[in-house]
Amino acid sequence: MSAFVKIKAVKDNLSASESKLAAFTLDSPGAVRDLSSQELANVVGVSQSSVVKFAQKLGYKGYPAFKLAVIDALNREAPDTQLHGQIALNDSFDTMADKLVASKISVLNETRSLNDRVMIEAAVERLKNARRILLCGVGGSALVSKDFAYKLQKLGIAAMAEGDGHVQLAMAATLSKDDVVLAISESGETREVVNVVEEAVRSQATIISLTRYGDTPVSHHASITLYSVAEQRAARLSSILAKTSQELVIDMLFIALTQSSRSGRKLLEKTNEVVSRFRRG
Repeated sequence: MSAFVKIKAVKDNLSASESKLAAFTLDSPGAVRDLSSQELANVVGVSQSSVVKFAQKLGYKGYPAFKLAVIDALNREAPDTQLHGQIALNDSFDTMADKLVASKISVLNETRSLNDRVMIEAAVERLKNARRILLCGVGGSALVSKDFAYKLQKLGIAAMAEGDGHVQLAMAATLSKDDVVLAISESGETREVVNVVEEAVRSQATIISLTRYGDTPVSHHASITLYSVAEQRAARLSSILAKTSQELVIDMLFIALTQSSRSGRKLLEKTNEVVSRFRRG
């Protein structure tokens, strides 16, 4: 996973010192390549221990590993290609559309980078063998949950998705160790989703989380963690890009499930044929 992607994913949940280090790394990654941990601390105006803790918070053993990751990211990508938040009221239609497309492409690439094959495969295996699957989310995440439930049902998988938090909570109370909860929350802190997850844990169900990158109240309870790109709330009118990110993850899961299940493919072909027949009629 790119060092720049990691920093952008967690930058809204950093301490003051860590935020300074994050901003400097994204703005001047070439400088980080040539600085020791003490030199970086002096330039940014933080302690050396803050530099080490920042590297560890991003998942690196220490500053040398973080520095190597920055060098690797510099060799592979531009540090900041995302245009989200720069769409202005007076932009022409063409400018607005181009910025939106660029933002969506950037979010899709970041989402792909945040999710490794091991976790996707683990989620697919658990979903494929679940007795029942409860998908929970609120607001825009509830729409993504409902979409995924429809997709799973077309593969013959028993999936449930309800927008009401109380209904989700009641369903969670009926689960067992053979069941799965897929909890979707952009922030990873949505109170209703946290409640459902905690109840599902008491029911011994497996938890799969889809949240922003990093440890959150939702992902803390999950044995399988998937990530979406969370939007800065001050720079958005709606969760357009967050929904784009979440939908890529569920589509990857759906296609991987389809690839791995011959019976699922047959059911999908049957449901598509039935719908097509009624359309013709």
